[in-house]
Amino acid sequence: MVVPPGRFLPTRAIDANIDLLAGATPLKSRSRVHFYCGTAETIARVVLYDREELAPGDSCFGQFRLQEPIIALSGDRYIIRRFSPLETIGGGEVLDPHPVKRKRKDGIEDLIAFQQGSLRDKIEMFIRRTALASTTLSRIEGWIQGNLPDIQSATDQLIGRGLIIRVGDALFHTTVVDGFRNRLVDFLTMYHRDNPLKPGVPKEELKARLTRDSLGFEKAMLLVPLIAEVTIDQEIVRLKTFSVSLSSAESSLRLRIASLLEQEGFQPPLKPELAEKLRLPDKELTDLLKLMTKDGELVRINDALYVTRRQHDDMISRLRSFYAEKTEMTMAEFRDLLSTSRKFALPFLEHLDSQRVTLRIGDVRKFMLK
Repeated sequence: MVVPPGRFLPTRAIDANIDLLAGATPLKSRSRVHFYCGTAETIARVVLYDREELAPGDSCFGQFRLQEPIIALSGDRYIIRRFSPLETIGGGEVLDPHPVKRKRKDGIEDLIAFQQGSLRDKIEMFIRRTALASTTLSRIEGWIQGNLPDIQSATDQLIGRGLIIRVGDALFHTTVVDGFRNRLVDFLTMYHRDNPLKPGVPKEELKARLTRDSLGFEKAMLLVPLIAEVTIDQEIVRLKTFSVSLSSAESSLRLRIASLLEQEGFQPPLKPELAEKLRLPDKELTDLLKLMTKDGELVRINDALYVTRRQHDDMISRLRSFYAEKTEMTMAEFRDLLSTSRKFALPFLEHLDSQRVTLRIGDVRKFMLK
C-alpha cells in the first residue's frame, strides 16, 4: 500500500470477535495460534474476554497478542490456524487494532459498538475512548476500514449533532469535555477555598491532580477556553470569579512584613526568621510573600530572601552612582556599598546577574543598565 506517512500505526495487540469453526477443537484462553490478516502472518496468544474456553461453532470477544507487529484496521477480516498441527480453526473481524488496557469491570460496551454499530457509532465510540488525549480525523482514517469521504461525513455529523467537539484538529467527545469541566471547576473551587491568598493553581500542580500524563494535560488545556467559569493567566489557572481578598489581619501582616524587611537595611531577616517573628506557619508566610511579590510590594532574591520594592530601587540607585565613576566593581566594593555582609551581598549579586543588571567577568562585575 502507498499511504501518507503516519497514516497507519503498527500494533502488537488486536481486539476482535472470534468465530470458531464447528469442526474445530475447543480454543482455550491463552492458547497460541497462527494469525493471518491481509498479507501479514505471525504467532499470537489469544486471550478470551468472558470465558476460559471457546466451544466449536461458538463466538466471543477476545484479544490477540501478536509476536510481531502488523498493520490492521477496524473492520479487517482475519483467520486463525492451530499452532500445531497447522489447520484452520476460525476467524473473525478486527474490532480494535489499538485496544486500551481492559479490566473485567470495564465491560465490553466499546467492542459491541465496534461490531454492531454504524460507521458513525464506531467513530463516536473511538473518540470517546481516547478521553482527554483526544484524536484527529487523520488518526481515525488510519484506524477504521472505510471510504475517506464517508469517514469525513460521519465525523462532521457527530460534530453537527454536538456529540463531538473540535478544537483545532483535536476531536473530543462531549461527555469527556463535560467531565473535565466539572472536575476542573470543583477542584478550583476547593483550591481557592483552601488557599485564599494564592492567585490560582500553577499548571504543573494541576497536571498532577487532573491528568495522568503530559500529553493528556496538554490536550486538556485546549479545552479551558471553552469553559466559561475558568481562565488562564500565564501559568496560573483560576476561576474567573475568584480574586484574592485580604482580611484586615492579612493587610496588617503585609505592613509588618515590609517593616521588618526594611528595619535592618540590606541585612533583612530570612524567611525562617520572618516566620518566627510573625509567628506564622511557613505555608501562610510563603503565600503572603508570593502575593506581595506579585503585587510589586516585594522583590524575591531567592527562596529565603526578599526585599521591599523601595529597598530594591535603592540598591539600583546606589549601583548607578557607583558605576558613574567606575567601570567595574568587586564583591567587597558591593558589600561596602550596601553596608551589608558577604552572606547577603552574594545572593544580591547573583540576583542582579540573573536580571541582567550586572554581568560577572571573573571576580568583577560590569553594569548592564543604561
